[in-house]
Parts: sequence; structure tokens; C-alpha cells
Amino acid sequence: MSEPPSEIEVLRAALAAAEARAAAAEDELIQARAVVSASDAMIRHLQLQIAKLRREQFGHSAERHARLIEQLEMQLEDLETDLGQDRAKTGAAVAKTTVAAFERRRPARKPFPEHLPRERVVVEAPASCTCCGSTRIVKMGEDITETLEVVPRQWKVIQTVREKFTCRDCEKISQPPAPFHPTPRGWAGPNLLAMVLFEKFGQHQPLNRQAERYAKEGVEISLSTLADQVGACTVALQPIHDLIRAHVLSAERLHADDTTVPLMAKGGTQTARLWTYLRDDRPFAGGAPPAALYSFSTDRRMEHPTRHLAGWAGILQADAYGGYNGVYDAARKPAPVFSALCWSHARRKFFELADIKATARKGKRGAEEISPIALDAVKRIDAIFDVEREITGMSAAARRDVRQQVTAPMVQDLQDWMRAERARMSKHNPVAKAINYMFDEDGRWDAFTRFLDDGRICITNNAAERALRGVALGRKAWLFAGSPRGGERAAFMYSLIVTAKMNDVDPQAWLADVLARLSDMPLSRLPELLPWNWKPSTIAKAA
Repeated sequence: MSEPPSEIEVLRAALAAAEARAAAAEDELIQARAVVSASDAMIRHLQLQIAKLRREQFGHSAERHARLIEQLEMQLEDLETDLGQDRAKTGAAVAKTTVAAFERRRPARKPFPEHLPRERVVVEAPASCTCCGSTRIVKMGEDITETLEVVPRQWKVIQTVREKFTCRDCEKISQPPAPFHPTPRGWAGPNLLAMVLFEKFGQHQPLNRQAERYAKEGVEISLSTLADQVGACTVALQPIHDLIRAHVLSAERLHADDTTVPLMAKGGTQTARLWTYLRDDRPFAGGAPPAALYSFSTDRRMEHPTRHLAGWAGILQADAYGGYNGVYDAARKPAPVFSALCWSHARRKFFELADIKATARKGKRGAEEISPIALDAVKRIDAIFDVEREITGMSAAARRDVRQQVTAPMVQDLQDWMRAERARMSKHNPVAKAINYMFDEDGRWDAFTRFLDDGRICITNNAAERALRGVALGRKAWLFAGSPRGGERAAFMYSLIVTAKMNDVDPQAWLADVLARLSDMPLSRLPELLPWNWKPSTIAKAA
């Protein structure tokens, strides 16, 4: 008979079993954390997508929603990083244990676009069986792993050869005509010109930074040469800009807004202005394509919007800036412009008094500093916005009917409530000032409520604010406009690029094709090159 195991051997076996169970539990914990990370990342990703889609569809740009999107983006970035770490840990754990790998709840990765070229790299096949060493092996299939890679930008020189022929009879020389170049002394092709234009005005990269990057890639182009080509392209694209301008100013309703642009001056910079006038009939199912028109001025005087809109009549959606009063004048020719004010601007004044997070950042005492009246006003206005979101995209007649039946009573209740609250406040009360913004001026409340009787009018001017968002971001890159002509040139190019984006067209590809085709295009066919009519030349030839 064998001797029973000693107490030490029993303890060692028990310890080994416990360590095995602990290792298995640790592996399971690692995999569970990876599952949780994947689930959290997916939830945040969906929340971010929902927030962005709502913003794109309804044009809602309240401060709270803007901060929510930024916060979701940062949280999603951290969660994705955590998920990558958890996956790496899980892979290591699975490699050293028999515990089955978890099944991710995250959807499968989206396949790479089919139009991308594929480069096949074949791993050297074994010469013999890895088990028995036999050389009698036959291929039975293959596994393919795709990895996305980028090829550095390639430069090339196109040599256009025009052969000369001489006649044996008359001794005259025959030669094909020189090809058209988008700009004088055409050393740059349309794709290069479009890239320079889009990076300067669409990606806010000044020409000096572009020149530095090109030099590092082995192509030295001086700053003055690039600037010369930008000016020449502005002249070449003038007919397209004129058509966009005519299209915008033929609208019955426009959005308008402006933003500051630092302008280089003696001793520093001065505050200039970039104005935008936006045509967007999509909220009321209008058939006209959207477009944007930008203008530059060295200051914010009333004469500028009056000059920009000379000869135009219709409904202007803007903020309560007094500089637009010139176009609202009843004696204006050919007709006065009707004002439709922005409810987002009015809501913002109440929101600033009811924003708990902003109050906390300022070191105040949180909820004790929050105005309950301002908070109530925000809730009442948000209820009106909720109705507006439901009718976005309906016809103008349908929008008007819903507003008359649902929104008008809510607006009347809001008016009565604000007047009653204001009567109990001091005129110096910040909430009273926010209320007075909607009532003080003659006819201002009529301008705020004009949307109730016209289904074409939007309740906010957020469309114009979105059109200027890129300029506000770009200021950090290009810092200031070098001259008034430089500001006018920027406004010119913004009109083209933003209009292309609004019509879901790649601005750089569109500019390259337009520059290449302008020479052979008769004036009667120039509308074919507008973003909403444009088809790439290869598609046009195939058709």
C-alpha cells in the first residue's frame, strides 16, 4: 500500500489549485473589463452620433448641446483608448490560458473602401509540413488580413509636347495650339491650384506654412509665387462667384450674421468684419439648393449690410444688431426688408443666468446663484423648440398650420408670463434685461413672432452662425488678414468653398475640375459648374 500524501504535499496541491483558480478568475476579470469597455465605448459612440445628427437635422446650437457634444467626444476618445488597452491585455491572457475568449458586442469593423488599390504581400509559404516534415504539401486556401496604409504625396511634372511640322510645298510650319492653363504663366496644374486654395481657405493653412511643407517634400515654391497663383485663381473663378451671388440674392428669405476678423494695421491690428448671407430653403422643403455669400468690411457700420443687400427685398433672419435697420426702413427702395429675429439669441441671455456649470466655474455658489425665473424661461423656450424640430423639412404651409395651432398659444403664454414677471422686477435685474431684449424696441416682438405666420421662416438664425464657425476656428491659425483686399479675397473663396460643402460636394475636387474646364466652357453653360449641378468631367464624358 502506498503511503498517504504528507500534509505539505496536500497544502502544495491546494495552493496550486487556488493559484490556478485565481489566474482563471483574473483572466475572466480582464475579459469582462474588455466587454464593459467595448459596451461603454459603443454607448458613448451612439450618443455622440445621435447628438450630431440632431444638430445637423434641426440646426439646434444651444450652449448646453454644444458642450454635450464636446464632452461626449472627449469621453469617447478616452474610452476607445481604454478599450485598446483592455483588448491587448485580453489577448495576452488568452495566449497563456485555456479560458475562452469573450465575444465582443461591438459591431464588426467597417470594410475598407472598394475603390482603394490593393497591394498583395504574400508571406513565404512553408517548404515542408510543420508536423512531420514531409515535403508533399498542397495549397488548400489562404487567409487575408487587410491593413490600411497611406502613401506620401507624390509630385510629378507633366510635359505637354507640341510637335512642329513643316510643309515641303509652302515651307510653312504647322503646330497644335498651346493648351489652356487655369492661370497666366501656367506652371501649376488645376489639382495643385485647388489644393493650395482649399488648404488656405478651407483648412486655414497660411501660404508660408504650405511652402515650408512643400519644401520638406522636395518641391520648393516661394511664398510670392503661391500668392500670385491665388490671386490669379480668384480672377479665373469670378464668373462662378457671380452666379452664386445671383442665386443667393434671388431668395425670398436670407440668414445674415457677421464675425470679427483681425486686420493688419499700423501699430497692430484693427477689428474688421466678415459678413455672411445664407440661402437655405431645406427647412421648409424648398427646391432651391443652399448657398452662402460672404463679404468683408473694415468695420461694422450700417452702410455695409445696406450696400450688400442693395436691390434685394424679402425676409432677413438675423440678430437684433442695429446695423440692419437701414434695410428695414419703410422708405427703402425697391421695398423694405422684413425682420425675423433669432430665438436662440434671446434664449442665450436667459441660459447664461441659468447655467449651473458656468456659475460653478466662476466660483459662485452653484444653485444659490441660479435664477429660477431664467431657468423657467429656458424651459418654456425649449418647449417651443421641440415643436419646431418636429416640423423641420415639412412644407411651408404645413409648418404654418402647426405653428398656428400648437406654437402660437405657447408663444402667447410666454409673452404674458414675461410681462408679468418683468413688472415685479427692478429694471436693473439681469433677468429683466433679458426680457427687455425681446420687448424694448418698437416692433421687436413682432419680429420675434413673425415665424408664426410664415412657414418659410426658421425660429433661429443658427444656419448663419454655423456658416461662420469655420472662420472663428481659422482665426487661431492665420491670426489676421494682411490687407482689406486680402479680406475680400477670403470672403470670395469662403463663398465658393462653403457653398460646395452645403451641397455635399468635395470643395477641392470641385475647384480642380472647375479650373480645368473653365476655358472650354461657353458662358451659357457655366451654370453646369455650380456645385449643385456639377458632375466630375470623367462622369460627364462617360455619360
